[in-house]
Amino acid sequence: MDLIQIFLVFIGAFALLGIAIAGLSGPSMHKQVQRRLSGVRYRHSESTEARVESQMKKAMAARKPKVQRVAGAGSRTEALALRLERTGKRWTVSQYLYVSFGLALVVGLILYLQSGVPLLSLIGGLLIGAAIPHMVVNFFIKRRTSQFIAKFPDAIDLLVRGLRSGLPVTETLAVVAQEVPGPVGIEFKGIIERIKIGRTMEESMQVSADRLNIAEFNFFTITLAIQRETGGNLAETLSNLSDVLRKRSQMKLKIKAMSSESKASAYIVGSLPFLVFFMIFWINPSYIGAFFIDQRLIVIGIGGLIWMGLGVFIMSRMVSFEI
Repeated sequence: MDLIQIFLVFIGAFALLGIAIAGLSGPSMHKQVQRRLSGVRYRHSESTEARVESQMKKAMAARKPKVQRVAGAGSRTEALALRLERTGKRWTVSQYLYVSFGLALVVGLILYLQSGVPLLSLIGGLLIGAAIPHMVVNFFIKRRTSQFIAKFPDAIDLLVRGLRSGLPVTETLAVVAQEVPGPVGIEFKGIIERIKIGRTMEESMQVSADRLNIAEFNFFTITLAIQRETGGNLAETLSNLSDVLRKRSQMKLKIKAMSSESKASAYIVGSLPFLVFFMIFWINPSYIGAFFIDQRLIVIGIGGLIWMGLGVFIMSRMVSFEI
């Protein structure tokens, strides 16, 4: 089997892996049917609660982030810039790309000096250069999101107290921007600044909702939008929303505690084969070096890598819980 055949096997295996991932993560036909039936039921229902729920779902669908709708090559760059902005750091796309390229180059050189195998050095450098910056950005996004969710119910309580004391909504938003520290205060300051330059409150909040992509803030934005259209006691509505968000946070903590053992087992089982392989290769390169020289072992190694990657993906989906 020559190099071209190995390359074709490699491409075919990854194509099968992509098809399997798309099949596992794609939308369910049953869910689509249930969603359409629910829409028909809400549309023809005489119940007030059903109509309110239908309006709520329409508002949520209309207020989804629009950044990914941009077509062309620029959409990838804008999506990356949005992820970097969600970290709360002043990182730019060019800095991110420079770090990724430099890390890939350094790791590739180290692997080449250690092993003398160009293919391993290239693959290892590209994987590390792409994975490490992505993981770092994800870490900062999750940390900032957690900080926002932890302080957001307190910010809503402050809004409720301001509204009950007779202040208008815009002034209570300014009070929250000054009094609440961390990401919540920063986002509310951005909302106030956009209102001052002439944008409506709904548009200003939607910009923050699109950038944050946090369900709790989306609930808040939709609540204010519906209240402005239908009227009602905004202070009471926000008070109920604050209570719901606190219960939601408690439920997330319970789910995290109950699933922590299974997640730890999945991480250990998924990472152990790769760690053992690279440790043995680092200690004794000649023992594992045949996997990069013998064509049959190359095909076997690629197949095992793909199957292990598919297993790790399935385990990650099994231990992923969202509410």
